[in-house]
Amino acid sequence: MSHDTAWPFPGPLVTDEPTDSRLDGIDPSFVFDFRSYDDPDDTDQRWSTWHSVEPLCRGPEPRPDWVVTSQAAIDTDLGILKTGKEADVFLLERAEPDGPSVVMAAKRYRGEEHRTFHRSAAYTEGRRTRNSRDTRALAKKTAHGRSVAAGQWAWAEWESLKRLWSLGLPVPYPVQLDGTELLMEWVTHDDESAPRLAQTRPERDLLECYFDQVRDVLAELAGHGIVHGDLSPYNILAAGERLVVIDLPQVVDLVGNPAGPDFLLRDCTNVCTWFRARGLEVDEHALFGELLAHAF
Repeated sequence: MSHDTAWPFPGPLVTDEPTDSRLDGIDPSFVFDFRSYDDPDDTDQRWSTWHSVEPLCRGPEPRPDWVVTSQAAIDTDLGILKTGKEADVFLLERAEPDGPSVVMAAKRYRGEEHRTFHRSAAYTEGRRTRNSRDTRALAKKTAHGRSVAAGQWAWAEWESLKRLWSLGLPVPYPVQLDGTELLMEWVTHDDESAPRLAQTRPERDLLECYFDQVRDVLAELAGHGIVHGDLSPYNILAAGERLVVIDLPQVVDLVGNPAGPDFLLRDCTNVCTWFRARGLEVDEHALFGELLAHAF
């Protein structure tokens, strides 16, 4: 081969000209600075997972203005908010560099071997899995079945939150679901975590207002054939004068689940017992009958 023959394959350009001269005649608008972004150094940080989850695992539209969806955002764990029977709730900040940020509640469900929620069979009666393979794996308790079970409660709460939010009920906005991690609105009052209803000591007028709100939520749920299934003053947040219902993985079908009416009566008993202990004359059986009238 002659030394004068052009090398036919791509390779580095060798030239004696100064590097900057290669830019002569190039439109400056096509020249940009490139910066690479390394993974966050802090072990409590990660890149936002918003774009890594499938679209169906992102919150319903229209989304609140505070939801941060930028790929450049970084998620930072701020610490644990509360522990529960089947999951722990952390505070997580999602922030763009020099841009908007939001603090959310990150509910992380434990694997089956670390959970203490033993009543799951009663809640899942009549509930379907997403495909027959999962159903068989759950029944056989295979490795895949245990994996499915670990994520089943997160998925159930995600679906419940989306549905109830879309119905206009007072629940936290569901931001996204990523495996067994559910990101949702952090419910606050005076820039602090809103207390549970059980922790409050409302005056008479506010107490009556609270009961009216609980009754309205139960009636709206029953009207759509839904039962919270574990409602109590410990999973209702008091954000000032507004109540917000939380902890919804065990929502059951009032008709499809044979124990649906029993769960509804228990919800009525739990809330009426608390209000009655604070001086409000309410009766769980009267409330139960009122709710059944909404349902049928």
